[in-house]
Amino acid sequence: MRHACVFFHAHPDDEALLTAGTMARLAAEGHRVVLVVATAGEQGLAAPEAVGEGSLGTVRTAELHASAKALGCARVEFLGYADSGLDGAAVAAPGGPTPFASADVEEAATRLADLLREENASLLTTYDPAGGYGHPDHVRVHHVGARAAEIAGTPVVLEATVDRDLLLRGLRLASKVYPFPPEFDPRTFETAYSPRAAITHKVDVRRYTPAKRQSMAAHVTQATGGDSTRTLAALLRIPRPLFRWTLGTEWYVQRGTPPGRVHRHPLATLTES
Repeated sequence: MRHACVFFHAHPDDEALLTAGTMARLAAEGHRVVLVVATAGEQGLAAPEAVGEGSLGTVRTAELHASAKALGCARVEFLGYADSGLDGAAVAAPGGPTPFASADVEEAATRLADLLREENASLLTTYDPAGGYGHPDHVRVHHVGARAAEIAGTPVVLEATVDRDLLLRGLRLASKVYPFPPEFDPRTFETAYSPRAAITHKVDVRRYTPAKRQSMAAHVTQATGGDSTRTLAALLRIPRPLFRWTLGTEWYVQRGTPPGRVHRHPLATLTES
């Protein structure tokens, strides 16, 4: 049986970092993959030369469509909210859209629920309660997504996350050979994402890392700008064999799933029920 699977993200490039392999896998298996993004990411960092003469939001929208094509998405939609900025302090321009972090949860959830019902979605992905690393727009994705699934009756909701235990171990090992910049504090990740004990789905996406890499590479603006190396730029420098090993797993939490068993497919709890 083929299913409609909706992946809900805050900004363009979030899909590349957290769920790209799963999206490519489901599309390759014949499922309908739909990418929904709350904002155009117009508050993101980017070097002027990467943006050119257009607005950052316009450029990032085009980048998202290129990423979605690489992953096999059947549809891309924007909820139409404004990017709230890294600290969530962005304010709406006169007559402009509401920043997502301050959007009414019920209103935003209703917009998303309409799309879920239209697609007859079997699966919705959101973020964990911390929003991964705490970005206010990511936290809003968690709340809006959870409520939208309730309204629409979407049976499976997976919170895209990272295995915190593995991440912290990797950072400790990396610190022995790589001098982190002064502004980077690995301790900030001690409360980010989800502990291993909470993870319910560990999805093998190694076969789909070429598409995942292509998705990341589509977001040119997000590999530039700022005072330190951007995450996307650093990941794209990883040699391909190591990239496949390092980024060949994606993690999710499904609330209410009995503990003790980790599923290997994103639709496992649906097909097993």
